[in-house]
Amino acid sequence: MAHTAMSNTAASRQPLPFWLSPAGLTVIVLALTLLRIITGMNVGLVEDEAYYRIWGLNPAAGYYDHPPMVGWWIWIGQALAGDTALGVRLLSILSATIGSLALWRTASNLFDKRIAGWSVLFLNASILVGVGALISTPDAPSVFFWGLALWSMAELVRSQNANWWLLVGIFAGFGLLSKYSVLFLGAGIVLWLLWVPEARRWFASWQLWIGGLLAIAVFSPTLYWNYVHEWASFVKQFGRAVPEGYTLKYIGEFIGAVAGLLNPLIFILVLFGIGPIFKKTWKRDQVASLLLLTIVPFLIYLSAHSLHSRVQGNWPAPIFPTFAMIAAYGLVHASDKWQRFCHRLGVGGVILGFLVTALVCVHAYSPLIEGLKRKDPTHQLRGWAPIAQKVEELAKENGINWVATTSYAVTGQMSDQLKDTPLKVRQLNERERYLMVPKDTPLASDDSIYVVEERRDRSKQLLDSFEIVEPLASMPRLSGGSPIETVNIYRVSRPRNEQGYDGIPLR
Repeated sequence: MAHTAMSNTAASRQPLPFWLSPAGLTVIVLALTLLRIITGMNVGLVEDEAYYRIWGLNPAAGYYDHPPMVGWWIWIGQALAGDTALGVRLLSILSATIGSLALWRTASNLFDKRIAGWSVLFLNASILVGVGALISTPDAPSVFFWGLALWSMAELVRSQNANWWLLVGIFAGFGLLSKYSVLFLGAGIVLWLLWVPEARRWFASWQLWIGGLLAIAVFSPTLYWNYVHEWASFVKQFGRAVPEGYTLKYIGEFIGAVAGLLNPLIFILVLFGIGPIFKKTWKRDQVASLLLLTIVPFLIYLSAHSLHSRVQGNWPAPIFPTFAMIAAYGLVHASDKWQRFCHRLGVGGVILGFLVTALVCVHAYSPLIEGLKRKDPTHQLRGWAPIAQKVEELAKENGINWVATTSYAVTGQMSDQLKDTPLKVRQLNERERYLMVPKDTPLASDDSIYVVEERRDRSKQLLDSFEIVEPLASMPRLSGGSPIETVNIYRVSRPRNEQGYDGIPLR
């Protein structure tokens, strides 16, 4: 059965203004991309990026925390732009640009060009994507490949060509290599196949089944890596789903985080759109059902998780493109009574989102407000270079070649800042995080410079494993002229066991 677009209002038949046209959207998206590139190459790395940079230097089929795609992206970016901040972020930034094109095509296939235009604007005006596209984390590839899989589904619905199932499978597999949460997209597609009468015929198509096998084949290197590493990242990630008790204190925080990071004004438009989409889904409309059912399993999981633990604000990121389309549908198909209000919400939401993105980029480069300390959302970018310079000076004075840490955050920052020096950085605890790193281990007799934030200082615990833990310096990590936090530096030597640093029982 041929696909019928869902857009039929008078508003949808009016000529598109320039800023909703393909040419206007191209200008807007390229301008945002340029802003992200300029910012990305001129500000330091956040803690997670600095940690994932180590992955990029050591490509592997899997890692302790996540599947490997973000490490692979950074590896490619480093090959193109060097071991720089831009190299770490390059593919993440470009994925937002290409993802916007895919979203436009998806919404055009399922609805019309007006909804497609608003969808692209709403996605880029969301706080999580507008600002988050600057940062290289596993969320970037998971959003990208979830979006490409959904685009392939939209092409399938529009063309009724079964060969699109092959691309769905490939992109779903790449999504799983990005973040395990893409499993919920597969569950949503199965729900759609079962719920929509027109979709059930695809069960008789060999392309559907081969597409599923392709997803498994693409994901198989990480499956094998987990098998030979005691299912490390599976245990790490899926262990979060096990409740230790139930509470209602996180559910409101979860909803508030989604509304805030999506953009409060756009979130209101999602509420306008979700009702009509739900009604059409209940009537088994294949387009509405595709939008809703592909996000329902993930939303159910996140809601259930919020009943026993905090849902991190970035977790729902892969479903933000779908939220953008639902918000755009709510705006375009609002009743006459609400049409002007929804239009103002849409324009206001886009202006708000772009303004916040621009302000964050400016603030990341040059702080607009000082004295916020760790409450500054950009504080992780700042003040590490002087710390590293001091560490290098102390290492030379004391004839030391190794820098020791006890957190992945400092490990990443010191590794990045000291990359052009002969110093080697090694984390004393949580060694399971670094299974992929070559075991270049200092001798038991080697001294180290221990670097730690004051709030995480474990120097007293180190005395259980080392004979000497000597304070060398204590200095503030600064944002402009204002202190963010204090960083302590020690000389550590004479391990109390023959295993050297691998014998440190720190947790």
